[in-house]
Amino acid sequence: MAGVSNPVLAAAVSGAGALGSIAVGTADVAQTRAMIRETRARTDRAFNLNLFCHRRPRREPERELRWLAALAPAFRSFDAQPPDHLTEVYRTFVGDDEMLAMLLEERPPVISFHFGVPSAEAIAALRSAGIVMLGSATSLDEARALERAGLVAIVAQGYEAGGHRGVIDADALDDRLGTFALTRLLASHCRVPVIAAGGIMDGAGIAACLALGAAGAQLGTAFVGCPESSADGAYRALLFSPAAAHTTMTRVISGRPARCLANGFIELGRTVDEADAPDYPLAYAAGKALASAARADGDTRFGAHWAGQGAPLARALPAAELVAVLMDELNRALTGNRGAQAAK
Repeated sequence: MAGVSNPVLAAAVSGAGALGSIAVGTADVAQTRAMIRETRARTDRAFNLNLFCHRRPRREPERELRWLAALAPAFRSFDAQPPDHLTEVYRTFVGDDEMLAMLLEERPPVISFHFGVPSAEAIAALRSAGIVMLGSATSLDEARALERAGLVAIVAQGYEAGGHRGVIDADALDDRLGTFALTRLLASHCRVPVIAAGGIMDGAGIAACLALGAAGAQLGTAFVGCPESSADGAYRALLFSPAAAHTTMTRVISGRPARCLANGFIELGRTVDEADAPDYPLAYAAGKALASAARADGDTRFGAHWAGQGAPLARALPAAELVAVLMDELNRALTGNRGAQAAK
């Protein structure tokens, strides 16, 4: 998850035998290069770099002004004013030649794409550099598109997942498939390995996904509570509070559907028309400004507190210890399954 993952966390996870990941959708080229190098300095194991491949936002001035007007009362509650215009606070990797050139120089071992894929030329260049590439899908149609693009594995992101929903077209009908249904569907129809993601918090959950045909599992929320993550004190307190049992999908924060803990943004979503939110990342400019205004006024309820539906199972363990616990739980679950089958 962008804003939570970092080189320290990724290196600790990789060093413990899993595949650590750094989400750089909110980072520029220089910041991304620095994170790659820091991770390499901390571990000699493979790690993943996650990139956002969203379409460029549509500029709709009237819609943007309506959105800012809708948020104005929330800003005024903190004695602040909304920005007078919205900007693209984050770039997409699609068409970003500067980022591509840097990646070809640094050659991170693994790259995963969210919201789609870059051009065929970019994928060919990254493949020639020896980089393993993955992509996230929320449906069979998206998974088939990723296969055609030549990616070596697909992350099946269920609706339970925390953070941004990986739909390629945020305006299209979303069937909201859960992790189990999506994993089984993709494992049955795709030629490449499938990695299950969404709501998985322990070894038993990983074992269940493997039983459905997944080659592996991707966990995000499970690592937010680790001391190495970049989650601040307010985020951690919310994660280990009753709010964890009430995660909600919202567009209010960024303009794209994303699942977060019950917080001020979720409350705000009940008073505005989320469907009127400008495209990602334009709406994010307003969300970040509101979060800053709230913090300045001492209110920590506004933030990108991403979390999946399994959040109540979170554990505040060091990353390496959590990986060891997950592996032990997985082995015990698999042993139990084999024992139950043998007894039949």
